[in-house]
Amino acid sequence: MNTAHRPRRLAATVLAAALAGTGLTVAAAPAAHAAASDHVAKLPFTSYSAMAVDNVHQRVFLADAAVGSSSNYGQIAVYTFQGERISTIGTTYHVSGLALSADASTLYVGERYRISAYDTTTLTLKSVPNAPTDNCGREVVVAGGKPYYTSQYTDYLTQCATATSYVDNITNGGWQRTGWNDFGKLLLEGGPNDTFVMGQALNSSAPNPFVSVFDGSGETPVRNATRRFADDTGAGALNLKDAAVSPDGTKVALADASAGTRLLNTSDLSDAADGYQALPAGATASSVAFSGDGKYVARGASATGATPDLLVQPADPTDSTAPLEFVYEGSQDGDRVAPRGMEWSADGSRLFTVTTNAAGNQYWLHIVQPPAVQYDVRLGETFTHSPAQAVAGEPLSVRGRLEYDGPAPAEPMKVKATRTDANGTHDLGTFTVKEDGSYTVLDEPDLVGDATYTVSYLGDLTHRPATDVTHTVSVGKAPTSIALTAPAEASMSSGVQITGTFTAQGKALPDRAVLKVERTDRLGTGTLSSVTVAADGTFTVNDIPRTRRATTYTVSWPGDDLHHGSTASATVDVTR
Repeated sequence: MNTAHRPRRLAATVLAAALAGTGLTVAAAPAAHAAASDHVAKLPFTSYSAMAVDNVHQRVFLADAAVGSSSNYGQIAVYTFQGERISTIGTTYHVSGLALSADASTLYVGERYRISAYDTTTLTLKSVPNAPTDNCGREVVVAGGKPYYTSQYTDYLTQCATATSYVDNITNGGWQRTGWNDFGKLLLEGGPNDTFVMGQALNSSAPNPFVSVFDGSGETPVRNATRRFADDTGAGALNLKDAAVSPDGTKVALADASAGTRLLNTSDLSDAADGYQALPAGATASSVAFSGDGKYVARGASATGATPDLLVQPADPTDSTAPLEFVYEGSQDGDRVAPRGMEWSADGSRLFTVTTNAAGNQYWLHIVQPPAVQYDVRLGETFTHSPAQAVAGEPLSVRGRLEYDGPAPAEPMKVKATRTDANGTHDLGTFTVKEDGSYTVLDEPDLVGDATYTVSYLGDLTHRPATDVTHTVSVGKAPTSIALTAPAEASMSSGVQITGTFTAQGKALPDRAVLKVERTDRLGTGTLSSVTVAADGTFTVNDIPRTRRATTYTVSWPGDDLHHGSTASATVDVTR
């Protein structure tokens, strides 16, 4: 596992102070002093269907779907919060959905012909109520003290994408139909106060899928808010991969493979006033989960190369704190976050993430521990810049300092800078902070006048954002120069030839410079024909003097909006 901050990958770092003697590798965001640890377990699966987190007994249950044949045997792997596998529960048939009772005493398991109930302390069967046959894989959720689950029967697995899914529940030990059903897979996700979310997977029989919020507290579920997303032309349809409900129940987040992470108001499923920033370019949303304490949201994705597959960030979308970004790539990590592949511990101290390889036949469990402590960062208000006189079109260096609390970072911190001038605000990118806290913002201002540089440190899950600081630089015109080479004497009969070079610093001139030429002799001053500077900056002045004795030739350029003018003179002794 590597953490990354675009545009380059960063190696993992070791937080020796916090984990001395444990042998654990700690992955750090670019500006981290302390970081998120990442414990990894290789799952004994070739398929994956569901995860449930037992906060009472600190156990993680993961299901191997084994969908495909009535003779397949599924399994449930049981892990500790530290990533150690302590048991494997074998099942008679394929196993899909998992859900825990409110008190975490019972684990409900969706199998082909039944909903099994296991004691979470002893891991033994408590009951095995029958259920309608399912050969596509169930979803299971608990609301109102009873499990709700999907049932989908087909003759062939190829029909699972569009076959009708029914929502059933167990009442008084037996199954009953709730009356709710629709085409294709139906995703179920639990929420607080006996609510749950139902979302429909995109399929050819449902080109405009829905998402709905249900109250499951009564004998049968009651639908509250519902929404479809496609417009009148059919564009914008939901491509649902996962859903999560905030701990306070006010927000629903959707992992939409077409639109990224959608954040909705639970009351009416309208778009929240503020949404999350887009996932990194090339990343497709696959999973989403809120931490149990409501502080963080995890956004999983399918991405390749150095593009992050997982972002862990503040759950408040208005918080600009930079996320921790994880890149999963290779035989030790998996290549992407699996759909429905994330759950948090109740206290928000651990994020359990299932990754898979590109082929989808190997799986890993990552246990991410976001740092619990944030440190202060301060940006100094004293700046220097060079050159002392900035000019348009020439490199400019603005130097400042950053101070931080906490242990020294293993990876360089970075600041963000902008320049504001008469043409608006321009993003200059990020700049690395050196070990001594100094940093240099590099720029090439292209406008004469005041340029105000704003430096920001946006923070991360370990460090609070710093207060922005500014520095104003007066940008002047770039200098130009003219150099002349003239003979000491010339005759009126042979004429005078003067060669020269015109040089302009700063931004390149839009056109070749045209130079004014004046001749001053004992008869007065007059203007000769102008000369145009060649591409290499050279030019030639030819003249037939009109009188003897000292004759001075003056060559000048008036300047423009970004360049000062310049002038040069040469005197020639003219004979007959």
